Amino acid sequence: MLRAAGVGVGDEVVVPAFGNVEVAEAVLLAGGLPVFADIDPVTYCLAASAVEAATTPRTAAVVAVHRFGRPADMGRLLEVGQRRGLLVLQHGESESPYDEVAQRRQRAAFLDLKLRGVRTPDDGDGHTYQQYVVRVPGNGRPDRDAFARALRARGVDCRVPVKAPVHRMPAFRCCVSLPETELAVDETLALPVDASLTKRDMQRIVSVCNSLGGLLQPAF
Repeated sequence: MLRAAGVGVGDEVVVPAFGNVEVAEAVLLAGGLPVFADIDPVTYCLAASAVEAATTPRTAAVVAVHRFGRPADMGRLLEVGQRRGLLVLQHGESESPYDEVAQRRQRAAFLDLKLRGVRTPDDGDGHTYQQYVVRVPGNGRPDRDAFARALRARGVDCRVPVKAPVHRMPAFRCCVSLPETELAVDETLALPVDASLTKRDMQRIVSVCNSLGGLLQPAF
């Protein structure tokens, strides 16, 4: 897609550092240079203001990655692209059947209503909940990793969605300030909302999470 768009040697391409090392690798394969911009803390997608701040006269394109089933703010990103003369590309997630998405949304709504002690995701327009990602604040008290270990020990499946930001990986290490990206890497945890989960399964997830939630700082 990058090559077809004319991206080549010496071109800079703005990409997120929150997940998807493949996007940065694709920029290198096209001969370009990946430039990392920060994310919006609600959508986990590129923030338009951060993209604009990262552009230089050598910037040729932006790759917006939709994250966890929540689409990036393409309207604002396209505005930046038009203002700066940049090509704005999208990297999406695999689509699921409508009935599966509807069931995930139903389970997500149940968790939104019942969970305590963690910060639940903003539902937003078009969220398909490919992953139901909460924030587990640390602040010197039991953190996300300790919370995740406790959940697994009690039989609740959970996963850390992004274990390291791309700009901290050896092949792409660079000195750039991405505070929202790094905080999201430290705090995010994906809880199950699979269509196969029963009401009893969902109640158990809530019960276990809430029994641990008192160990955490209050969610905002």
